[in-house]
Amino acid sequence: MKKSALFLIPILLFCQVLYAQTKPARLDLKKLDKYYEQVVQDWEIPGMTVGIVQDGKLVFSKGYGVKEAGKSERPDGNTLYAIASNSKAFTSAIIAMLVQEGKLSWNDKVQQHLPYFELYDPYISQQVTIRDLLSHRVGLGTFSGDFIWYKSELSAEEMIKRVKYLPQSYDFRAGFGYSNLMYITAGEIIAKVTGKSWGENVRERILEPLGMDRTITSISGLEEKGNYAIPHAMPDGKTNVPISWVDWETVGATGGIISSVNDVAKWMIFNLNHGIWQGDTLLTKASRNLIWTPHNNFTVDHTTMYNFNQNFHAYGLGWFMNDYHGNLRVWHTGGYDGMITAVTLLPDNNAGVVVLTNGPKSPIGAVTNQTLDALLGIKGKDWSADMLPRTNKRLQADTRIEDIKKKRIANTKPSLPLQAYTGTYHADIYGNIVVRQENGELKLAFEHSPDLSASLSHWHYDVWEIKWDQPHAWFTFGTLKFTTDNNMEVSGLEFEVPNDDIFFEELKPKKVKTEVAQQ
Repeated sequence: MKKSALFLIPILLFCQVLYAQTKPARLDLKKLDKYYEQVVQDWEIPGMTVGIVQDGKLVFSKGYGVKEAGKSERPDGNTLYAIASNSKAFTSAIIAMLVQEGKLSWNDKVQQHLPYFELYDPYISQQVTIRDLLSHRVGLGTFSGDFIWYKSELSAEEMIKRVKYLPQSYDFRAGFGYSNLMYITAGEIIAKVTGKSWGENVRERILEPLGMDRTITSISGLEEKGNYAIPHAMPDGKTNVPISWVDWETVGATGGIISSVNDVAKWMIFNLNHGIWQGDTLLTKASRNLIWTPHNNFTVDHTTMYNFNQNFHAYGLGWFMNDYHGNLRVWHTGGYDGMITAVTLLPDNNAGVVVLTNGPKSPIGAVTNQTLDALLGIKGKDWSADMLPRTNKRLQADTRIEDIKKKRIANTKPSLPLQAYTGTYHADIYGNIVVRQENGELKLAFEHSPDLSASLSHWHYDVWEIKWDQPHAWFTFGTLKFTTDNNMEVSGLEFEVPNDDIFFEELKPKKVKTEVAQQ
């Protein structure tokens, strides 16, 4: 054998190994189909729709369970769900398009476009850039201030003007604090620069070019589109109860898109093709690379073997990124009132999976990882069997509500007559909260969020149980304490509403001396 031929052998062997590693696996769709069906039953979630894309095509799309608990209609590939924070990637893509057009720079200071933007510190407020907004590194804590926008009727500008009252959680650009309010801010920059709303930009720049004709940015379009899932809450921690859709149009830039698996698949294929759709370059190479560049890195424990041999984990601009068995994974999840979703891409393998569900106890992680293993040809674990017990254990370990109830002291009375507790209470980060007396009981009302109204039932001493007028996805039980000064005059409110998303405790409202409403 010639020396030249001998030289080529290891090269050919290396190429064969490389090809075997990158070649998409042959999917056993029947096996996955059966697996998904079982997952819906095991996790007791009302409904779920799964889509798989591979090599530029939607190769699998199917719905499981039901659109609404207690009814029989099944979801399908066109069924609409709220994709919530998966909308953030649309926001970063629009910003990229505006950068390409010369209307913005990634490093533009936010105050260049929104002079009223302020954080906890004047100097830092001047330094925050668009890139900072999109990578969650401004110094706010995760979910801090979500009460400002949650079920609120405030305009986006009014929400942003309240951000300055939120506490600093870590040094500027020295940590990660997932901030929905910063994406709302990015959406207002888009509106200011283009003269069109965030929703109009999404429709004209992404939805229409990609043919995502069932995707909307407001619940006002649900009836026209039809075929939509119903969100669910679990008030008792066990039973899925249908709840109403909540309109996130005003805060669309952080989570307002409502879409289907078949439409999201087009978005995934567009991203896997690096911003090119049917020959039209909507995102340049520079935009694609910057969006998928780590801007905020997380610590990875290299002393412990991860389930998928993870070596890095980071947030780019509207996307999370990490490695999965040596393969780049670009992903995001979304949490809407009663709906949990996930969009995951494997760029090097030109594949991805989208999982849309309509219940709070969702198997998006298990379904995603099981599908990724199938796409990569990995004989891994049964992710549902692994994650379901851990999820149940975590839920059972959350005893915050039970602990409060155990500490209730029976046979106590309020310190003051009911009339003394009524009045207007002002929270800088929100506005006015009103307590009034009606038919011998106290009522609670939030001026910008009528859907959060509640009745107050005496708990013990000057503490009252909050009994919401309507069910909510993220919280069920809560108490409210009326604080008093040394003269036993009511001075403020202290909330305790155990949950991991909407922090009532940040409000700290003080009683207004006069009944003149303050902003």
